[in-house]
Amino acid sequence: MAVTDEAIEKIKGMIVSGALRPGDRLPRESELAARLGLSRNSLREAVRALSLIRILDVRQGDGTYVTSLDPQLLLAALGFVVDFHRDDTALEFLAVRRLLEPAATAMAASRITEAELDELDARLDALGDDPSAGELAAADLEFHRTVVRAGGNTVLSSLLDGLSGPATRDRIWHGLTAEGTARRALDEHRAILAALRDRDAEAARSWATVHVAGAERWLRSAPAREALG
Repeated sequence: MAVTDEAIEKIKGMIVSGALRPGDRLPRESELAARLGLSRNSLREAVRALSLIRILDVRQGDGTYVTSLDPQLLLAALGFVVDFHRDDTALEFLAVRRLLEPAATAMAASRITEAELDELDARLDALGDDPSAGELAAADLEFHRTVVRAGGNTVLSSLLDGLSGPATRDRIWHGLTAEGTARRALDEHRAILAALRDRDAEAARSWATVHVAGAERWLRSAPAREALG
């Protein structure tokens, strides 16, 4: 095992065991290196790596702290990673979303409040008759984020947020707008919303499946369309 990997594992062990808890400040570098039997250089590299994935928070002039370890914080980088993938791999991420998002939407049916439903309705109305692709992509993100969060599972919510892939989402909505099929996708939002108002978990699940499958279908056929164009 590389020395930096060993250092990462040792710090991870302290967090998992409870020796370091969320919000705790790490001991001074020299003290922690001696305690863990590490060189200060390898410890420094480990801290840098763990700060990149939001496990540790390095505060200049104040020290290094364990973050909240909140799932939303730890999974925030996933969307960034998704956007680096080619269409074939992006389709695999969408396939995972198609498995998880309908379940999360069904969970929301019994939990989402009338105020949240009214807010979703108002946001859809605010798009007007001719929204831009950018407005549609932003509205789509907020619509699904609100619904999934209403389901009450923070890990599932954070995971799906990461799987969204902002660049992939933008590309799909730009494509749907160019082809004149964006209205159908918005109608699917309305259908999901109606099912949630009816507290019909299975209808909400079905419409969410249709909606994500539509995005998946568009992305699968995109290379052929672009080659013709």
